[in-house]
Amino acid sequence: MKNTVKIGSAELFNGDCLQYLSTLPDNSVDLIVTDPPYFKVKPNGWDNQWRGDADYLAWLDKCLAEFWRVLKPNGSLYLFCGHRLASDIEIMMRDRFRVLNHIIWAKPSGKWNGCNKESLRAYFPATERILFAEHYQGPVTPKTDGYDRKSQELKQCVLMPLITYFREAREALGVTSKQIADATGKKSMVSHWFSGSQWQLPNEEDYRKLQALFSQVAADKDQNSELATPHHMLVDEYHVLNRRHGELLA
Repeated sequence: MKNTVKIGSAELFNGDCLQYLSTLPDNSVDLIVTDPPYFKVKPNGWDNQWRGDADYLAWLDKCLAEFWRVLKPNGSLYLFCGHRLASDIEIMMRDRFRVLNHIIWAKPSGKWNGCNKESLRAYFPATERILFAEHYQGPVTPKTDGYDRKSQELKQCVLMPLITYFREAREALGVTSKQIADATGKKSMVSHWFSGSQWQLPNEEDYRKLQALFSQVAADKDQNSELATPHHMLVDEYHVLNRRHGELLA
């Protein structure tokens, strides 16, 4: 793999985390310590690449799905996040992991020391959060009994409107796996986007590439274009359905 560095016995990989995670086998990681973008905290482009909170959380949920897959049954997960979306992320994590602690990293000094508190509408953030989690244990152990299978079957049923939207669009135009992989550069994601098995919603960039591909195929075949629904509407629907899934599991 390109962009690798070895330091002693450790090997560092520089690349897209989701692409690299997809190459790891199931139940192969003892510890995950991750510090993803917090979204709209830094001025840099990498921290502002999502349309809004829902789009960002949908991306992070894809990461959590991969974390769940590769983490060993007795493994641990530490996820750093900002104060603004910490509660949303914790709720989302509980769909897959048992959250053991919501750790607050209280910083002794920072920009807030020079703030005029009378001019602030809200408290200035002086903390970061670390969510410590593991796989569900005890009477319900998703990695070792039928709970996860039933949960995934239920989730597939709940998400069926979105799954059907993508599946029927592909079938209507006869778009091949190779065409999708060539257009997006993500061969491993074709089955996740266009079948019910571990279905995932494409991020906004990939969805635009898929829309362009499907429009071109439709034009070549003199058919109506597919995948016309705006991405932000799909994200909104995904979160409504995902909440419904959580309610049914409760």
